[in-house]
Amino acid sequence: MGSGCLKVTKYFLFLFNLLFFILGAVILGFGIWILVDKSSFISVLQTSSYSLKVGAYILIGVGAVTMLMGFLGCVGAVNEIRCLLGLYFTCLLLILLAQIAAALLIYFQRDQLNAEMSVIVSDLVQNYNPYDETNRTLETAWDYVQSQLSCCGWTGPETWKNNTFLQDRNQTSYPCSCSNESTESMPEVGFCPLEFVSNTTTVDDWPVRKQGCMRGVQNWLQENLGIILGVCTGVAVIELLGMVLSICLCKNIHTEDYTKVPKY
Repeated sequence: MGSGCLKVTKYFLFLFNLLFFILGAVILGFGIWILVDKSSFISVLQTSSYSLKVGAYILIGVGAVTMLMGFLGCVGAVNEIRCLLGLYFTCLLLILLAQIAAALLIYFQRDQLNAEMSVIVSDLVQNYNPYDETNRTLETAWDYVQSQLSCCGWTGPETWKNNTFLQDRNQTSYPCSCSNESTESMPEVGFCPLEFVSNTTTVDDWPVRKQGCMRGVQNWLQENLGIILGVCTGVAVIELLGMVLSICLCKNIHTEDYTKVPKY
């Protein structure tokens, strides 16, 4: 009975750690994606937001350690090494506590991240210049956001009033990525000239979308954050199961060792 229980626990622990290893790789991938992505709003944030950079490095660290723990758990389960299982249990406990602390930090810092987004976008829009290659990658990413989310500016087209390039031209041009025209020939980067210009031309005369990007970007971030938190929750559940199974396996190994002592 003890031998059968030992085998079942060992195989279950091996399977859980294999899944644990895979989920760790997913978390590691999320962290790397945040740092290297250049085609979405993440690229705008990660170059200026300290909180997002720290979060990305935390995800990479947690993912790498999680993969290592999954590997150690598999080896310890297959070979029935008690000291390795004990180390595995301790590391799992520390990782679980770190994940809880990180989740609480993200929850209480969400307002600060929203404030950072507003400041970053406002600075980007104000300094947007299609003839300056200094911030070309970020500006292209923002044009992509406005085009894909069908929005203009942060709170609306009025955000572009502060753009120095447009101010020098008396608002006679508008951001092409904001255009509400659906022609395929319309460029999606830079500025487009108005067809009809008068001395009283304002932002209200631009043929652009009136909805700001703030709500769309926040929804996009919440959706992606929900995926990340969902994966982390799955990892936490597997961590708890792994901790329970490692204790059971250690106990069974201990019992088996004593039953195998010869009697005289």
